[in-house]
Amino acid sequence: MSQQSILITGANNGIGKITAQSLAKQGAHIIMVCRSEEKGTKAKEDIVRQTGNSQVDLMLCDLSSQASILEFGLAFRERYSKLDVLVNNAGGMFGERKFTVDGLEMTFALNHLGYFLTTHYLLDALKAGTNPRIVNVSSEAHRPAKLDFDNLQSEKEYKQFAAYCQSKLCNILFTRELASRMKGVMTVNCLHPGVVATNFGRETGSGLMRFLIPIAAKFFMISPEKGAATSIHLATSPEVAKVTGAYFDKKKIRKTAALGEDMQKAKQLWDVSLQLTGVAEFGVVAV
Repeated sequence: MSQQSILITGANNGIGKITAQSLAKQGAHIIMVCRSEEKGTKAKEDIVRQTGNSQVDLMLCDLSSQASILEFGLAFRERYSKLDVLVNNAGGMFGERKFTVDGLEMTFALNHLGYFLTTHYLLDALKAGTNPRIVNVSSEAHRPAKLDFDNLQSEKEYKQFAAYCQSKLCNILFTRELASRMKGVMTVNCLHPGVVATNFGRETGSGLMRFLIPIAAKFFMISPEKGAATSIHLATSPEVAKVTGAYFDKKKIRKTAALGEDMQKAKQLWDVSLQLTGVAEFGVVAV
């Protein structure tokens, strides 16, 4: 894997960090994308120390900000000529309705548009990669989601879990549509990591969520190492080298909820995402 370049968003903690660490241990060139320079630097140092792989780079980006993603994307293009694997992993859940610097609802903007726009700026580099792959971290939480295009940003009512579930459904629909568009060029798959014992939701979730998560972590949740296993599998395994447009759980293809297979909804979400990000043509970046 020494020739593989793998970029992972949200790589400073949780399953993102474990994914980066495991792939670095296998000899990959790792590009960590983190919001906090302090946390990102510490995580990078940990990974280098624990794996002995010095080919670990850190790039900074606030994935809820379209201007920050643009700045990151242009910096990446100047620094690297290719990318073999993109793991869209960063996300969040928020206790109250809050807005990004672009005036968009935070859950939808970070969890879905962050994947969409990051991939847009990295698509040329992926096309130049060797057997390129895109891995989108979704969740079984997508199953109860109702995709209401008049309420994509919780305009009618905000419920943190409902907003999160919808964003994870969007990850699946984005995967389906992108896989269709990139067929024969690269593979695009998504996954459920499991209910993982990380810090996810502890800082930004509601008071009830912050209370319940540590209890659930003790009795019901799996380790970050197990949670990262499917991401690592999709990023590297020869078994899935030709598989695209699929949803995985425990390294196996699994059917999604019916809405997750609705290609009409996937196309509609794609068009809305283009409008909200101001992208004229996906993957085409004027420099």
